[in-house]
Amino acid sequence: METLHERIKRVTQEEVEIVAYSPDWKVLFQNEKLNLEKLLPRELLKRIEHFGSTAIPNMPAKPIIDILIEVTSLAETKEKIVPLMEKRGYEYFWRPSHGDDVPPFYAWFIKRNSEGKRTHHLHMVEKDFEHWDRLYFRDYLIENDEIALQYALLKIKLAAEYKNDRVIYTQLKSDFIKTITSLAKEYYTGSKQK
Repeated sequence: METLHERIKRVTQEEVEIVAYSPDWKVLFQNEKLNLEKLLPRELLKRIEHFGSTAIPNMPAKPIIDILIEVTSLAETKEKIVPLMEKRGYEYFWRPSHGDDVPPFYAWFIKRNSEGKRTHHLHMVEKDFEHWDRLYFRDYLIENDEIALQYALLKIKLAAEYKNDRVIYTQLKSDFIKTITSLAKEYYTGSKQK
């Protein structure tokens, strides 16, 4: 049986593959959302949002649907949702929001197809988590083609350079994402981040 360290090493070294945008991604999100609404305890489940590059029309992306899910309690999620998800084959990680071991932690799941390829990443957080700022980034790129193109080119370049290192690939995108998220948050809410 794999240790947690071995599991983390395995998933972080899987290939980074960027493909052309597919309109099927919206359908895959909607299908998974319906599946989750049927499967999960309603009292724990709130918003379910499609985010990340697969949620941005015409954006090349890893063909993995990122889903942000608001739960009322992460403690109850670990107790009630995790067993349901693992029973159905989802891989579960109690994941730090930043770095290797920096709280707040959240529930993260990988769903795979019959060939073992990732199809979905599910991020379960409570309503006050900063993860919700990612929706500002998504919406801003949908509205701003030039910035979306800059992000697409950055992702393609990094995927070519760090094909088997998902950690570095993600880290090297983070400055761009933070800068644009800050701009987007100010644009949509009129509030400057500190």
